[in-house]
Amino acid sequence: MISRIDLRGDALPEGPALRDLLPRADFDVAAALEKVRPICEAVHHRGDAALIDFAEQFDGVRLDRVRVPAEALEKALAELDPAVRAALEESILRARLVHRAQRRTSHTTQVVPGGSVTEKWVPVERVGLYAPGGRSVYPSSVVMNVVPAQEAGVGSIALASPPQAAFDGLPHPTILAACALLGVDEVYAAGGATAVAMFAHGTESCPPAAMVTGPGNIWVAAAKRYFTGKIGIDTEAGPTEIAVLADRTADPVHVAADLISQAEHDPLAAAVLVTDSEELADAVARELEPRVAASKHVHDRIVPALTGRQSAIVLVDGVDEGLRVVDAYGAEHLEIQTADAAAVADRVKNAGAVFVGPWAPVSLGDYAAGSNHVLPTGGCACHSSGLSVQSFLRGIHIVDYTREALADVAHHVVTLAEAEDLPAHGAAVKARFEADEQAARGWKAPEGK
Repeated sequence: MISRIDLRGDALPEGPALRDLLPRADFDVAAALEKVRPICEAVHHRGDAALIDFAEQFDGVRLDRVRVPAEALEKALAELDPAVRAALEESILRARLVHRAQRRTSHTTQVVPGGSVTEKWVPVERVGLYAPGGRSVYPSSVVMNVVPAQEAGVGSIALASPPQAAFDGLPHPTILAACALLGVDEVYAAGGATAVAMFAHGTESCPPAAMVTGPGNIWVAAAKRYFTGKIGIDTEAGPTEIAVLADRTADPVHVAADLISQAEHDPLAAAVLVTDSEELADAVARELEPRVAASKHVHDRIVPALTGRQSAIVLVDGVDEGLRVVDAYGAEHLEIQTADAAAVADRVKNAGAVFVGPWAPVSLGDYAAGSNHVLPTGGCACHSSGLSVQSFLRGIHIVDYTREALADVAHHVVTLAEAEDLPAHGAAVKARFEADEQAARGWKAPEGK
């Protein structure tokens, strides 16, 4: 069911050569970019009318309006299953505990007497958040996007999720209920690239946002790339990934169950086991068969994901080599199921989130660990982080120097300006002390000057 890649024996290559040996899904955002361009432009020029037409084309429902009425949010919360409500409330509570601790405060550095630089952290003024609604419904993504934005102090928060024909063109009621629980009352029935375009350009019913965050399909990723530079984005999220670094101490039942848990997201989802134990690899492969057969989304998601080129069991000589492999892979979710898992996890350099030991499965992070599940995919963990309070903050430097402090460093500024052939830069400093130089030469400005 799942292929094998044997990297034992020979020395592992470095950098891109090692990455090229590892499984990865085909996810061509550049090709999708040309398809979303006319969609984004239509929303720019036609506003809500374009959103309504695209909802009919892509979602099979004709909307009366794009913004979700307040009574629909209230109704969804009132009718929410009490067990689901309790689970969402616990998820929100834990996420707030973690994200509140991320809030940065202003800090002033006294560079020299009379000269200071303060770094002030200012929240983005308005954000558009996206919650997917294609193959599955993701109220957890509402939590993971809204909580850090709120804890950052963002003043205006709007959320979009695809309209559902089964619910009279509204987003899924569990999405609406999650918004109501979080106090988000500005919600739109818009999906995919149209939602990103709505937030980027603004329409009659939706003011433009400074930033768009949230996971989605390739069309969401392509639209984010299209608008990069006009708006801020979190990441171009691709198909979900799980990598498990395990040795002979790991339980094959746990490993197999965790691989399947991410494979059920999408046929392009990646499930990768990296191990130095051929015995464990064989046991996991055997365990997959009955567990997949007993699962729900077998043929449309799990089997294509596990048999696709993006999933594999990778055999290595030892845990050290396994660490090199998972660092080269840069997984969205990385589980460490080895002896002394905490020490091994501490050595990981590239991962969106790391899950330590047998009792911290990725599913916990998806819902109730307190961590954020909006994470970099496609190897982007080597340079990017998951969504956090910091994602919604901007650092502004405030420079405050006295006359004396500027005078003390003025000659260095002038020297560097001249070295860069930008003499006017230096002249802007020297102009502030021209009166001193003139006074030193005995010149006095005429009366009234």
